[in-house]
Amino acid sequence: MPGELLDNKGRGEAAWRWPAIHPEGRKFALIAAAVCVVTAFLAWETVAWPLAVLTLCILAFFRDPERVVPQDPACVIAPADGLVSLIQQVPPPRELQLADGTGAPALGSEPVTRISIFMSVFDVHINRAPISGTIRRVIYLPGKFLNADLDKASEENERQHILIERSDGVAIAFTQIAGLVARRIVPFVKTGDTMAVGQRVGLIRFGSRVDVYLPQGTDAKVVLGQKVVAGETVLAELGKQQLIEGIAQ
Repeated sequence: MPGELLDNKGRGEAAWRWPAIHPEGRKFALIAAAVCVVTAFLAWETVAWPLAVLTLCILAFFRDPERVVPQDPACVIAPADGLVSLIQQVPPPRELQLADGTGAPALGSEPVTRISIFMSVFDVHINRAPISGTIRRVIYLPGKFLNADLDKASEENERQHILIERSDGVAIAFTQIAGLVARRIVPFVKTGDTMAVGQRVGLIRFGSRVDVYLPQGTDAKVVLGQKVVAGETVLAELGKQQLIEGIAQ
């Protein structure tokens, strides 16, 4: 039916509309709005106006717009909105280098391309799956709350690794990293869940960063300083050899 699906094949009906507010943020907005109404009723205008602005900021932060997701199976899609702050050759996270005995894939210790996406408080903070597949690992690690723009935040900050494996064996890992203001990583998925590319997987409250670890031999299709859109921007394209190797596995 018209309007049920928006994609890059021309299906559905596109029109501008106010973005939805994710349920995770509604309770915060309701609390701020309620206090605002009470202070306004008591004629405490110096308090009511800032609370009104705070309510609008909360609604803006938790906005959850629809996205048109590329359907090319070779594409790795950005899992977060924000600025590409780092592109480096680094070993995968230690927690993902070795097999854990469950049959989930391991990334090994050889350097891979890591793309870091910094999310400011003005970005949409809903994170999305970079590829279609099955969630094979979800690893939460407590830590510090350093500036998420720093390189060492990948190893010292509170973070959560998510590893997705496609049906052909290709695996992509990405890490949600808390920052100075972010104090909670909220997952929407668990191990064993089947995801479609661009599907929502979680959020990080109030400014943070997401690192994406590409398979060996994969080059980034984005550049430092580029603004990317979760569920829409293509970070990389898997080469034919990688796809063949994945199918062979």
